[in-house]
Amino acid sequence: MEALRGFWLALVLAAALLLPASLSAQEARFGDDNIAVELRSDGPPVPGETWMLALHFTPSSSEWHGYWSNPGDAGQGMELELNLPDGWEAGEPLYPVPQVLVISGLMNHIYEGDYAVLVPVEVPAQAAVQNIVPVSGFVSYLACTDRVCVPQDARLSVREGGDFRKWQAAVAPALDSVAGYEVTRDRLRVGIPLPADMDLGDLHLFMGTSDFGSGLAPDYAATQTFIREGDLLVVEMPLKRRDGFEASPLPERIEGILALGEGQGVRFTAEQRDVPLEGVKALRGPVDVPELWVLLLAALAGGLLLNIMPCVFPILSLKALALAKAGGDELSARRDALAYTAGVVLACAGLGALIILLRSAGEQVGWAFQLQEPRVVGALFLLAVAITANFLGLFQVPGMAIAGGKPSMRGSFGTGLLAAFVATPCTGPFMALALGAALVLRPVEGFAIFTALGLGLALPFLLIGFIPAWRRRLPKPGPWMERFRRWMALPMGLTVLALAWLLWRIADNFWLAMLGAVTLVLLMVLASLGQRQKRGQGGERIFLAAIVALAIFALSTFPEPEPRAQSESSLLGPQPFSETRLAEARASGQPVFVWFTADWCVTCKVNEGVAIEREDTRNAFEKAGVITLRGDWTRRDEEIAAFLASQGAAGVPLYLWYPAGGEAQQLPQVLTPETLPALAEQP
Repeated sequence: MEALRGFWLALVLAAALLLPASLSAQEARFGDDNIAVELRSDGPPVPGETWMLALHFTPSSSEWHGYWSNPGDAGQGMELELNLPDGWEAGEPLYPVPQVLVISGLMNHIYEGDYAVLVPVEVPAQAAVQNIVPVSGFVSYLACTDRVCVPQDARLSVREGGDFRKWQAAVAPALDSVAGYEVTRDRLRVGIPLPADMDLGDLHLFMGTSDFGSGLAPDYAATQTFIREGDLLVVEMPLKRRDGFEASPLPERIEGILALGEGQGVRFTAEQRDVPLEGVKALRGPVDVPELWVLLLAALAGGLLLNIMPCVFPILSLKALALAKAGGDELSARRDALAYTAGVVLACAGLGALIILLRSAGEQVGWAFQLQEPRVVGALFLLAVAITANFLGLFQVPGMAIAGGKPSMRGSFGTGLLAAFVATPCTGPFMALALGAALVLRPVEGFAIFTALGLGLALPFLLIGFIPAWRRRLPKPGPWMERFRRWMALPMGLTVLALAWLLWRIADNFWLAMLGAVTLVLLMVLASLGQRQKRGQGGERIFLAAIVALAIFALSTFPEPEPRAQSESSLLGPQPFSETRLAEARASGQPVFVWFTADWCVTCKVNEGVAIEREDTRNAFEKAGVITLRGDWTRRDEEIAAFLASQGAAGVPLYLWYPAGGEAQQLPQVLTPETLPALAEQP
């Protein structure tokens, strides 16, 4: 595929080099046999008015196509020179709405069939139009098929007549108002004012400006995102950065055409200014955004179901202790439940607010992004080690003693914080729609969705705290709770192992060795604290403050770890995901399966074992010629994050199926063994 793409690009460049170096020669070297051209006028010129000319292109057969002024990744735009009388001025050529053609991952902006490019000419008020020399000109352009490109040129002489009504109707009209644009990191954001009642069809942004300075250029073949509210349509388009360019300012103005489907579109000019992404709803993508109350209920239900997700099981020990402590008097139980709820809701709402703020600042992050950072995972690892040691009786945390002690609001609050923080990777199967919508809705609405998620997660404990009949069904506090706590060291120990494995995947050996040393020091300090507690010497707060300071100092001074190669073997033999590879795969005419995963995503790993990494799936894919791509989001990857956002997904897992020559189908986030083979067997 790379060879084919290189061949195509070389072919286009070679043909472009054959175009005339100077239009002033006015000699046609190649002719217009493949796409004929003629220069027409809409009647005779009139002094003081605009005289409309048209370049009418007619392909010799349906396999040939021409190009827009910005041809895209390949091709060549038209070059025109007109010999006009003195004082007559030709304006910018006016093009119809172009079409898209992707060949070997290269985006082409083309015209199929006959088309006309209009050229307005301003005639001076004092022009003597009766005795003018006939207007002539010279044009050079490129004619291509899917396999070959040839240069074309022609000497022109204006003739009256032609279907100007049809040609003018095909030209994209200009917007009355100026649009706005901004560049956020490597993404272009254009805010186009359109009436709220305007029907929008198959949208596509054709950028006339091809250079944004500092080596930034539009990634024409990448996925575009469209979001809208009221009279504002916001288009996001990825930019690619080319090496070897010096820093330079952004252009003051950019131009382009917004295609609206069925040959319709509008021409716009955008000036550099802030384009608010907040306050707009998703317009295009695999998921339509429902009403806010539906999203809030989905978030509440998702948080409730999260209580039984496998990835939450390692911290069920903490939840079980919270349940047991609720067996005291009614006032203490209610306080305990409220404290736990406050911790859960604060963690979910805080993480959601942080994501919304980061995305508003241009960062490409999603839900559970904190688990992509080695320092955050290292802090969770040390915390899990400390909790495991506590459950085993190595030391005690003030306020968390459970054998007949009074429930601790601080302990329950901390339990809620930890439960929500560690549980975030498992929200995928139930929260894809709500969390994806939360990232494109108004900040206040997105914040409400994240808060509803936390409330759903805490709801069982909140109800137990406030419903005495439920509380009476719990076992009575007693010595059994201490034994139960020691048994709960087992799942928490499994959490330690899981976090250690994740650290091994995202950090280098030197970083792991330093963390191991800090862990040993931590256990020695905790053992010393436990001995002091047994002797009744106290000092817990000083010891715990010292432990927290040690962990913060160590993790903040660790150097940034070198990421390991994320080339985990797979039965399907996938290529690493990129939007270029996806475009190439789709252009091949074969079915394409794309999946996005992460080592910290338990749902992803379950799906891979159940449905993806199976002999049946591999055999079905080989028989159907399916091309597979895998996006590993274990560490931060802005291209993957931007693509997830364009698909309306807040995180992983995400599974996309592209039928041969078809558009993406977003699959459920919980796969069955039959899901993928059945898709591959479809005609």
